[in-house]
Amino acid sequence: MITDATATITEVNDTFSQITGYTAEYVLGKNPKILQSGRHPPAFFAKMWEALLAQGYWRGEIWNRRKNGDVYPEILTISAVKNAEGKVQHYVSLSTDITSMKAYQGQLEHIAHYDVLTNLPNRVLLADRLSQAMAYCQSHKQSLAVAFMDLDRFKEINDSYGHAVGDKLLIALSQRMKDALREGDTLARIGGDEFIAIMVDLQNTKLSSAILERLLKATSDPVMVDGAIIRVSASIGVTFYPQDNSDADHLMRHADQAMYSAKQAGKNRYRLFDVEQAYAGKIQLENIDNIRLAMERGEFLLHYQPKVNMRTGEVIGTEALIRWQHPKSGLIPSLDFLPVIEGQPLSLELGEWVIDTALNQISDWQNIGICFPISVNISAYQLQQDNFVSRLKALLASYPEVGPPFLELEILETSALHDINQVSSTMNECHKLGVRFALDDFGTGYSSLTHVRRLPAQLIKIDQTFVRDMLEDAGDLAIVKGVIGLAQAFECEVIAEGVETIAHGQALLKLGCELAQGYGIARPMSASKIPEWVSTWKTDDPWKGM
Repeated sequence: MITDATATITEVNDTFSQITGYTAEYVLGKNPKILQSGRHPPAFFAKMWEALLAQGYWRGEIWNRRKNGDVYPEILTISAVKNAEGKVQHYVSLSTDITSMKAYQGQLEHIAHYDVLTNLPNRVLLADRLSQAMAYCQSHKQSLAVAFMDLDRFKEINDSYGHAVGDKLLIALSQRMKDALREGDTLARIGGDEFIAIMVDLQNTKLSSAILERLLKATSDPVMVDGAIIRVSASIGVTFYPQDNSDADHLMRHADQAMYSAKQAGKNRYRLFDVEQAYAGKIQLENIDNIRLAMERGEFLLHYQPKVNMRTGEVIGTEALIRWQHPKSGLIPSLDFLPVIEGQPLSLELGEWVIDTALNQISDWQNIGICFPISVNISAYQLQQDNFVSRLKALLASYPEVGPPFLELEILETSALHDINQVSSTMNECHKLGVRFALDDFGTGYSSLTHVRRLPAQLIKIDQTFVRDMLEDAGDLAIVKGVIGLAQAFECEVIAEGVETIAHGQALLKLGCELAQGYGIARPMSASKIPEWVSTWKTDDPWKGM
């Protein structure tokens, strides 16, 4: 199309007439405005003319209208033709009808955003709609629900009837589920027999219950496919935003987790994602990661609490107690972090580190003339590992200068309750290596003669909770007497924890218990302080000769 300087059409070719439906005779003398579709605002044409006047050229995509009223897209290029003085004489435009290209582009976009089988939104479009819905919830202070749905027994249907029937079933159920939702809600198929529904505009979470029940009914009602009556159901997991204040990806993951809970609970039901439980689990994982990082950085250390014979004043050993030297929080006691990794593989790594560090410390002390055992606490989880004995043997082999009897392993009495046969067998294998055992916190669990008889421990430790109050509490005193008598009857040594005063020591000595540890003797201390403490410590006068 050619126009003069005033934009009056002066010439068009045959292709122009084929595309627009206008003959040359009709458009000559008219303005190109006759082609405008009404889709573009005045600002669009203002920018076009601004470019033409400033640069003499414009190119872009534009929607025009044919003579029959159809709107069509085209690529349009307009160039200004100037004379020798630089004055515009004509405008020449070249246009290409891109209707077929736009249709193909629309098909590609549909394929990119919709499931081919069910014509439901796919994961890509679902993510976009969920993000928009979350933004709407934030601005309007409302809730939305994300429901993850997995069909029960669908694999059996495919195996029994074939994939063609399975596909028809998916199409039928997807339409039912879509009908069960409200206008404005979204149902998407994200693969196989998995669907996700987004329920928006919820004033409160209770409003979703009726919708979820409709979804369960939609999937569990029988479906007729190729003459066969097919019955399936759905397991549904649900999470609510912003109560579950996660991003879009994690909302779908949380709904997926809740769906598995519904599966495990018997299928054909829905389960809600437990935000508080998940938060606690997240915190635990973060704590585990922090402990793992602390191991890598070498932030753990051992403190040692001396164990003595109150009557003779002999230092008979020390108990190794793990501490975390946190760069910000300072020295953290074991009870603040060990329960976090209980039963985790990380606890095995840390447990082996404690044994290795203790053996290394025994070696260092022996080099300066300090020769007594170190006792190490062993968790039930570590003790019950099939390779515990072989791992212990390897650690001992790394320190051939340290005799195995210098390592003592302390186990909680309750550690043996789950499988006393396995624990007893493991302890006997360790004895063959020369390692001693102590039964820790005796009396706090389900103490019985069976445990003492079947668990080959050389030492019984009276728990500090009984020792601490034995001077005032007749019941605690009776327990202390009973444990001492039991140890003597089975020819085991007995040591009292929690000895805090001279009076505690005197009472224990009268009952026949000579070995003790506690704040009244020494607090746990770093390895570097042990030599000086050993050289200066003396037993209290009231304990001598009792």
